[in-house]
Amino acid sequence: MSDALEVDSGPLPPGKKSLDANGGGPTLSAYPRDPLHGVKLETIINALVEQHGWAAMGQRIPIRCFQINPSVKSALTFLRKTSWARQRVEGWYLNDLSNQSRG
Repeated sequence: MSDALEVDSGPLPPGKKSLDANGGGPTLSAYPRDPLHGVKLETIINALVEQHGWAAMGQRIPIRCFQINPSVKSALTFLRKTSWARQRVEGWYLNDLSNQSRG
């Protein structure tokens, strides 16, 4: 007999396909069409900074948090409040991901 304790979690909430290993939220397979699911905004910003640098980011998306004294913290604060800018950053990140998978 196993030492693991089995717990009946009952039915899953609507839209949830399965539980993760610790019984928490939905697994990644629950959102197959959202490539950004589970990717933190901080991870996106850090990846773009590493690949392109703040100067290129400020030219491509002309916002002050990329151009004047840029930092991850200031970018996170602005992008969480400004949906149009966040959409452009996420789109750029997705474009980079698709380009990396092709080449």
